[in-house]
Amino acid sequence: MMERADHLLTDIRKRLDADEDERLSPFATRSMAAIRRKEEPMIQEGYRQSFGVDTDRILNSLSYTRYIDKTQVFSLIKNDHITHRVLHVQLVSKIARTIGRFLRLNEDLIEAVALGHDIGHAPFGHDGERFLSDLCRVHLNEAFHHNVQSVQFLEKVEKKGVGLNLTLQTLDGILCHNGEVHDQFLTPDTGKTLERMVQEIEDLKQGQATNLRPMTLEGCVVRMADTIAYVGRDIEDAIRLGLIKRSEIPAPCRRILGDTNGTIVYHLVTDLLKTSHGENQIGFSDAVSSAFKAIRAFNMERIYMNQRLKKYNSLIREMFETLFTTYARDIASENHRSAIFTHFLKEMSGRYTSNHRPQEIARDFISGMTDSYFLRSCPENRLPETMIL
Repeated sequence: MMERADHLLTDIRKRLDADEDERLSPFATRSMAAIRRKEEPMIQEGYRQSFGVDTDRILNSLSYTRYIDKTQVFSLIKNDHITHRVLHVQLVSKIARTIGRFLRLNEDLIEAVALGHDIGHAPFGHDGERFLSDLCRVHLNEAFHHNVQSVQFLEKVEKKGVGLNLTLQTLDGILCHNGEVHDQFLTPDTGKTLERMVQEIEDLKQGQATNLRPMTLEGCVVRMADTIAYVGRDIEDAIRLGLIKRSEIPAPCRRILGDTNGTIVYHLVTDLLKTSHGENQIGFSDAVSSAFKAIRAFNMERIYMNQRLKKYNSLIREMFETLFTTYARDIASENHRSAIFTHFLKEMSGRYTSNHRPQEIARDFISGMTDSYFLRSCPENRLPETMIL
C-alpha cells in the first residue's frame, strides 16, 4: 500500500513537470532543466519538483533564520515597525511571484531566489558590507560582496560545511540579483554553467565583473522585484523616523508612481507586466523607468546617505576590524576557547576547514552574524552609548 502511494506521488510530480510545457511561457525555466552540482536520486525519483526543494532547503537553513535580526537600512534604532531583512525578502518573494504568475514563469524558482538572495548580507546592512569589504581587500586581496557571500553560505558553509546542493539556476539568480545600476530592461544571459558561475564569482571579488545578468527570466524578475520591494518601503520607514516628509518626494515621481509604498509598488508592477508580457525580457515603459530612476536617486541622497544614520559608523568600522583580526588570529593560534571555534567551527566538516584560510573563516563568521550577536561579541566598553534615533 505504501509503495503504491509513493508511486502515485511520483507520478503526480512527473505530470506536473510535463504540464509545464503547456502551462508556462516559452521563456520560463522548466523544473526538469534544473542543474545540481551533485545529482540526488531522492530528488530525481521523489515527488517534489526541483526548485521547490531549493526553497525548502533555504527556508530551513541557519542563514535564513538569522535574517530576523539583520539590518535592512536602519540600524541601532528602537522602533518595532522598521523593516528588517527578514521582511524584505518576504516582500521581494511576494512581488516577484505576483509578476511571475502573470508572466507564466516558474514560481518555485522565483521563490527560491527571492528568499535566498540576501543571506550573505553582513550585520549593519550596506555599511557593514563596506567595512567588511575593506578588511577583505587588505587581508585577502579581494572584495566582499553580499551576493557572492550568499552563494558561499549556501554552497560551502551551511550544513556544517557540506552545503545545500542547490540548483545552478537558484544560485545564479542569487548571485546576479544586485541592481545597483538602473536597468530599464533586463534580458536573461542564457546558457550558463556551474564553471562559469565560479568564474563570475572570482571576477566579482577582483572587481572585473560589472552588472552580471541572471541566466533565467525568473532571476531577472527577482532582481527587479528586489528594488520594487525596498524603494517605497524605505520611504515609509524614513517618514516614520522623521528623516524625510512625504511632500519632499519629487513631484514627477509622485505624479507617475504615487507617494505611498502601496501605490509605488502597484504602479511599478503594473507597468512592468504591461511592458514585459510575451517578451523574453522584463522592463518598464520610458516614463515609469525615468520616475523609478529618479525616486531611487532621491532615496540615495535623502535616506541611504543621510548623515544622521552614520553617527556610529566609525565605531562600528573599528569593531569590524577588531573582530576580524581577533578571529583570524585565534584560528591561526588554535585558540579553541574563542567563539569562532565554539560557535562556528564546532563540528564543521574537514572540507570547509581545509579549504579556507583563517581570514576567510573570520569573514564567514562575521558576515553571518546578526546585528545583536555582533554587538554582544564586541568589548562592552566599545559599544554605542545610545541608539541613533
